[in-house]
Amino acid sequence: MTMKIVIDTNVFLSSLFSQNGASHKLVLWIVEQYKNNYKKYNVISNTLVTEYEDVLTRDKNIEKFKNFSISEVKEFIDGICLISNHQRINFLWRPFLKDSNDDMVLEVAFNSKADYIVTHNIKDFKGVEDNFNIEVITPKEFLIKIGVLK
Repeated sequence: MTMKIVIDTNVFLSSLFSQNGASHKLVLWIVEQYKNNYKKYNVISNTLVTEYEDVLTRDKNIEKFKNFSISEVKEFIDGICLISNHQRINFLWRPFLKDSNDDMVLEVAFNSKADYIVTHNIKDFKGVEDNFNIEVITPKEFLIKIGVLK
């Protein structure tokens, strides 16, 4: 059985801001896994992709991206869709978390039986590990766990 992860919007945002951090390394890793092995570890849903597009294409974010135009960001999102498993949402957990956008991430993780939620905002997912048995982890912690970083 293949490991499943759900990547929070803030991780993709961070990966576009900097090519030096763990978020960017995580994106490269999921791309390489698909390219080399046709394995899809990331899981998305329609609502989560809509969230990615809303956040990543905001004017303030496009202005901050050093190397990407809005059309390139949309191509990036399309690429994420291509190399991800698509999950239909059959059961909603709203509201469980304080932020409804975080609940979207939880719903994808729960419905796909994901092993991990990868986020920079660990505190926003308080109670997820205890109630749903899904580990909430930062990109760096995830990359260390799978042996990409030391």
